[in-house]
Amino acid sequence: MVSVGIDVGTGSIKVLVLDGDRILSKVKQISDVEEEIAIRTALDTAVSEAKISKDSIKFVTATGAGGKNVSNPQEIVTDITSAVKGSCHLFPAARTIIDVGSEQSRAVKCDGQGNVKDFATNEKCAAGAGAFIEAMARAVGTDFDQFIKLYFESGKEIPINAQCAVFAESEVVSLINSDATAADISRAINHSIAERVSSLTRRVGVEEKIVLIGGVALNTGFVNSLKQFLKTEILLPDDPLFVNALGAALIGQERG
Repeated sequence: MVSVGIDVGTGSIKVLVLDGDRILSKVKQISDVEEEIAIRTALDTAVSEAKISKDSIKFVTATGAGGKNVSNPQEIVTDITSAVKGSCHLFPAARTIIDVGSEQSRAVKCDGQGNVKDFATNEKCAAGAGAFIEAMARAVGTDFDQFIKLYFESGKEIPINAQCAVFAESEVVSLINSDATAADISRAINHSIAERVSSLTRRVGVEEKIVLIGGVALNTGFVNSLKQFLKTEILLPDDPLFVNALGAALIGQERG
């Protein structure tokens, strides 16, 4: 049976087409146009790449902050539900799932059957998520990939204490105007966000195995700092951006 998971995040839309346990295609679409149009474009592209017709799709599950904007899905589930479903499919031993996206981070504790036991989300602002890292990369005159590499070129521990992105950005501006290097700033920002995410995770209780998903899982500097704060290894999917879309598609397989 063919099912589709559509994860409408604040930064991008991810569509995954699943036939049984076989992934036929997965597509990421940046939300730089009207969201409904971007969703249709991403779905059309995914269907084309899967080499199927839309009529062969038996179940569409939407998730994410903009899941309600998907046209006529069979079901809409929370991103917490889809994160657990996708993570536990990839890592059956998963008990704690950390999802850090563009504008939000969350931690979820689940049991051996993939049922949610507890969860917490950041209630401050984007200073604890990926959009802030991207903004600060631009502020020091680098792109995102270079900013990540710079993390490993500094050994300094410079604290960034502000909990709000506006005030945190002011701290970074002060660092830029001091003798701190771009590498020092990269390390400080990633370390700061990792500290906040680790605190968030402890609110639900850290239980191994820990899985990290979402776009910020691609940031090796952040991952390195998060391991330091949690004092344990972290499991990383091959494609952390698509775990929620996979979870949504898997739910469709169960419902269809």
